[in-house]
Amino acid sequence: MSHLKAASRLLTAILFVTGFSSFAQEKPNIIYILTDDLGYGDVGAFFQNQRQKTDDRSEPYALTPQLDKMASEGVMLTNHYTAAPVCAPSRSSVLLGVSQGHANVRDGQFDKALADNNTLGNVMQRAGYKTAAIGKWGLQGSNKWSENGDSWPAHPNNRGFDYYYGYMRHRDGHEHYPVEGIYRGKKEVYENKNEVSAGLDKCYTGDLWTAAAKKWIVEQVHDNEKKEPFFMYLAFDTPHAVLELATQAYPEGGGLNGGLQWVGKPGNMINTASGEVDSYIHPDYANATYDHDEDSSTPEVAWPDVYKRYASSTRRIDNEVGDVLQLLKDLNIDENTLVIFNSDNGPSMESYLKEEYAADFFNSFGPFDGIKRDVLEGGERTPLIARWPTKIPAGKVIESPSIAYDWLPTFTEAAGYPAPVNSDGVSLLPSLTGKGKQQESLIYVEYNQSGNTPEYEEFAINNRGRLRKQMQMIREGDIVGLRYNIQGADDDFEFYNVIEDTHQTANLATLPHMEALQAQMKEHVLKVRMPNSTAARPYDNASVSAVSIQDLSNGLKWTAFKNSAPWVPKAENLTPIANGKSNTLTLKKIESQGDVFLFEGFIKIPTEGSYTFSLATSGNAFVRIHEASVIDADYGYESGTVREGKMILKAGYHPVRIYYMKKAGTENTLDLQWSGPSIEKDQIPESAFFAIN
Repeated sequence: MSHLKAASRLLTAILFVTGFSSFAQEKPNIIYILTDDLGYGDVGAFFQNQRQKTDDRSEPYALTPQLDKMASEGVMLTNHYTAAPVCAPSRSSVLLGVSQGHANVRDGQFDKALADNNTLGNVMQRAGYKTAAIGKWGLQGSNKWSENGDSWPAHPNNRGFDYYYGYMRHRDGHEHYPVEGIYRGKKEVYENKNEVSAGLDKCYTGDLWTAAAKKWIVEQVHDNEKKEPFFMYLAFDTPHAVLELATQAYPEGGGLNGGLQWVGKPGNMINTASGEVDSYIHPDYANATYDHDEDSSTPEVAWPDVYKRYASSTRRIDNEVGDVLQLLKDLNIDENTLVIFNSDNGPSMESYLKEEYAADFFNSFGPFDGIKRDVLEGGERTPLIARWPTKIPAGKVIESPSIAYDWLPTFTEAAGYPAPVNSDGVSLLPSLTGKGKQQESLIYVEYNQSGNTPEYEEFAINNRGRLRKQMQMIREGDIVGLRYNIQGADDDFEFYNVIEDTHQTANLATLPHMEALQAQMKEHVLKVRMPNSTAARPYDNASVSAVSIQDLSNGLKWTAFKNSAPWVPKAENLTPIANGKSNTLTLKKIESQGDVFLFEGFIKIPTEGSYTFSLATSGNAFVRIHEASVIDADYGYESGTVREGKMILKAGYHPVRIYYMKKAGTENTLDLQWSGPSIEKDQIPESAFFAIN
């Protein structure tokens, strides 16, 4: 039972604090490449190469030599998770750096406006970067077209990206030829806020986005007088759904003078905009056969066309990534460019063709159960490769858990800054570089989806045909807590050791003496999220438990920090310059001690019920209760305005952290009020705050 004791210890550890350290050398360029519906098992180094080595003719495989090379030159994260098992919520969490417990885009909220908050774009802008988003967006807000694009409040240009080129609408990413619209009709392509699809004849989107990305990177190196570093969010819409093919073989070579090139002439915009659309099957797969009946005495049969298409699509992505990496070498910026390759969720079983596609032909889910729309491992684990020659050791494998919203803190630290306080992620630089102590990631997912898990024979019997509906997943150490078809907060979790049991077959929750673990898990998931009225959950109205704590006295501990970040930082990761204890939440006697202040301790809730917390400040501020982001008065906050947040809390002591950042030219004020059962709205009294002696 030692593994259960270890799991219990892990579940009680909620917050890990490490020291913040920034790199002193030149800021790196950063490219974050995100594919659409590429499974963990689709990448050779993660899974397909193993199928090749077994030489089982009934188990077809597809290769990704360029990605394998990238992995050999960098690091593979084999326990990396997506924030949600479908693209819109997944990408919102990536761009905002928050979990689905805090993101404003949840479930199937396609084309909803990404929150006007810290994003990968504006955070990197403020860190001194030129920024670009290329490819699929789908988080723009209203999809009603207007002449200047202003009906899209969350256009990439409005969320921190200096340059944008790609598909604005979610549904447009279901077609990989914008002009021909072979299977899903013609689509619009935007350069910034201008529609530019005219002249994009025969442009396969994977090639188009890659050529546009290469063109922009070259411009940053050659035309950037200030020599600012650049950040690129390169979001492919392949291999998703419409399994269309490119027009021709991938151009020879790669990089500056080879591979895909931007020609810039209408009707010939890129150098593969010729030949026959939807025609090119990679030669490795054109004549591929397999043992379809698992009987070596009978003749093998050809791969069905839909699988030739899928393998050709993933191979095309492989070529495109290799092309971009070669460009970095040709431009002599390779050694100081951090490149991340990832996917937005697990593999799909969609083709939009007459011939159906199944994710079990290549076992795109890898050694796991579940696909896109599942919070099982197969829907959540994604292939993550990171490459940064001067900082990341080659050929490294990282097995510690991480998640997509860790990248915003990682990129800010690489740029020399602590993460914004609202981020739910942690910097992964210690793991990537082998320097410093790695803070543990919060692996948390919530999602609602109709339908069932496929009944693939590779899946454990208990996972075949699972009814999804409201789902939730949280991982602590090697243990994943899982709930499907949730009816209420009291529903039990299933527990799986996903290292020893990758198919999640043995539910540890059925073992004796698991009551304490269940209670801890049910409490924990309520403490890391805030309800969102547009994505109701069965546990939204559950009360958050207090903590058992002793040796307290009135007041809050405060710590002061110097700060150079243009946002309220995760101050716990900064070096303190002063500290003390205050009986009240006041700045008057300590305001000269630093730039940023963290008040922490406990708030005593007198009666169980719903509490509204209100904050007005002259600077910028943020309030967490447990790990829930209750009040965000940082990005876009106007001094003196009131921000509110509500939580349903049980009576007792609840950990609270209150952050304040000075704003130049203003008097330092911080007014935090509450209302609740039998409490009229008023300042929180001194008697409600406590700190450990």
